Amino acid sequence: MPNYQEAIQWIHSREKFKVKPGLKRMEWMMEELGHPEKKLNAIHIAGTNGKGSTVTFLSNLLQTQGYDVGTFTSPYIIRFNERISVNGEAIPDGELADLVEQIKPLAEKLQATSLGEPTEFEIITAMAMLYFSQKKLDFVLFETGLGGRFDSTNILLPLLSVITNIGLDHINILGNTREQIAYEKAGIIKTNTPLITGVKEKSVLRVLKEQASVSKAPMSILGEDFQVEYKKSSLEGESFEFINSSFYSGDLLSPMKGRHQVDNAALALQTMEQLKQMGVDINRTKYSKGLLRTYWPARFETICTNPVTIIDGAHNEEGTQALADTMKRHFSGKRVHLIYSALEDKPVKNMLEVLKEVVDVAYMTTFEFPRAMTGSELTELSPIADTITVPDYVQAIRQAMSMMNREDVLLITGSLYFISEIRKYFEY
Repeated sequence: MPNYQEAIQWIHSREKFKVKPGLKRMEWMMEELGHPEKKLNAIHIAGTNGKGSTVTFLSNLLQTQGYDVGTFTSPYIIRFNERISVNGEAIPDGELADLVEQIKPLAEKLQATSLGEPTEFEIITAMAMLYFSQKKLDFVLFETGLGGRFDSTNILLPLLSVITNIGLDHINILGNTREQIAYEKAGIIKTNTPLITGVKEKSVLRVLKEQASVSKAPMSILGEDFQVEYKKSSLEGESFEFINSSFYSGDLLSPMKGRHQVDNAALALQTMEQLKQMGVDINRTKYSKGLLRTYWPARFETICTNPVTIIDGAHNEEGTQALADTMKRHFSGKRVHLIYSALEDKPVKNMLEVLKEVVDVAYMTTFEFPRAMTGSELTELSPIADTITVPDYVQAIRQAMSMMNREDVLLITGSLYFISEIRKYFEY
């Protein structure tokens, strides 16, 4: 029996990508495991940004109703185990090691076939499906890893599909226009399965509508079939109201900060409303409590108060724009120090151009990761006038803090993998 460390090492030693994407390897593994995916009441969530936040809103809303909820998310922020969680609790080390013991012989058997061995993400997805089926949960929420059509989670036959929004990310894999990326994300739309979406761009929405029409999937669109009215930002979070044809919420509060989080909360609420319409026992008076218990690390998270230090995993243009807007809303007039590290396949120049509006001084740094850019490479791309290169991120934190006044704000962002490292630093 493998121990936890051996199990994790084995998972991470799997291939990351296949030349030929597809669902054949997942289908083969599910067949061998007795089709655990068919035993799940699943809700499938895709999108460029907002997947993790929407999942956590929805998980808390369902738990507040008394339901047991599994969540499959990526990447992790603190520990790998978070990716497979039940009622907000990450899978225990021993149970994860047991799952690897069950999946490993299958992976070896599959490797001997013409399909070849499964990828790391396929392994983790299969583990989650097996684990959740063993736990006999009321609902499971599955976040896609990449795209949708060929994503390993797409073997699910969900109760509902949710597409948060669509922007330019992973263009080397999914396509370099929003419409091409929308086509990949729309791959999660299933026949006669309701779709809820927060997509606003007309050309992108057209792609989703076409696929929904072909699949005879009823569609609920934010801004058309349900509305969210943003009220104000405060230290507690974002105040808003939710409205659809049969329900008006009155005042609600999202503790997750940022105007975009109001849209994510609305998607989760409309999903609850859709479940209610499908006959699930849902008490609307508990919505407010469900939202208030929602927390998602590294989403405009205050990790330190002296000085105020915000971490955010904004790793693409849309996420960075949302971050800049939230900084303006909550820290207007404050002097902002930025610590930044990003991966080489990201539109760094454009992202820093957005951050330039809210940042006074920037420290470009790096961290241990295969595709991480160096501090000096980032400095070359930085349009922020006062940009300093600091090769070591721990030194960057210390240097920034030594230069800050009590009223200043420290913002750390760029890559979710970087934020994971930063969180560990602040915990010790």
